[in-house]
Amino acid sequence: MIKRTLHFGNPAYLSLNNAQLSIDLPNLREFGEEHSKKSIAIEDIGVLILEHKQITITHGCIAALLENNVAIITCNHSHHPTGLLLPLEGNGLQSKTYRYQIEASQPLKKQLWQQTIQAKIYNQAAVLRERGIPMENMLHWVKSVRSGDPDNFEGRAAAYYWKNVFPKKVEFFRGREGNPPNNLLNYGYAILRAIVARGLVSSGLLPTLGIHHHNQYNAYCLADDIMEPYRPFVDQIVLKIIDNGENFLELSTSLKSKLMDIASCDIIIDNETSPLMVGLQKTTSSLVKCYEGKQRKINYPVIL
Repeated sequence: MIKRTLHFGNPAYLSLNNAQLSIDLPNLREFGEEHSKKSIAIEDIGVLILEHKQITITHGCIAALLENNVAIITCNHSHHPTGLLLPLEGNGLQSKTYRYQIEASQPLKKQLWQQTIQAKIYNQAAVLRERGIPMENMLHWVKSVRSGDPDNFEGRAAAYYWKNVFPKKVEFFRGREGNPPNNLLNYGYAILRAIVARGLVSSGLLPTLGIHHHNQYNAYCLADDIMEPYRPFVDQIVLKIIDNGENFLELSTSLKSKLMDIASCDIIIDNETSPLMVGLQKTTSSLVKCYEGKQRKINYPVIL
């Protein structure tokens, strides 16, 4: 079952009541309890985004959310995701899986990174193809990626992709602090990162220990690795917003809602279609099997 992504952008009181997330919205009290008070089953939630500064959440509620493997995202004063809270324990075989992950050889990690970059470039090429932009060079680079990507085809592909993917009227340079639509991309990627980290924990993996990313200050290196082939799905949402003529200069509530739909967008893995949050579990489960030596390939989604 697809889990829900909940976003709170106004003052709210969140508590636990009979395995339900109890929601009290003070700014709607004048319209009666039918509008200001709601409840949602904890087990139906996958991601919880807390954006407003005047949100109060009880410890019992936090504990129940984490016990049900909910990813809790907190936002800063500029309304951008800045923190991620995940359960310490998400799988019954966690210590065993940790051991396989920690003991993974360097050649194996390089091979897994090769697959990751090939899948990422292939999906970027598919986005370009959808938009009628030449991408034969990208398909050539997919075949040229070697173990560990020592030739940095990821960087070459990214340079070509970002130069061409947006309409010419949009003067775009990809950078976290860059001009819009970087704001939309950053928000969408942050949601995606939380979903991936949640999936890794569900599969018993340690999201800190990456196959390629290894920044000592990054607690989600593996999530940053595994999300790479999924990024183009966020790009598709952003491109649709721009193509529809919507104002993307400001990250409005409406645009945030569209970006949060990334969890339920359809993806294809092994010729089977499923919502992204569901399909992601196939990816993380296959990674566990690669660490265990039971499988040689990560199951990544493809954009056809």
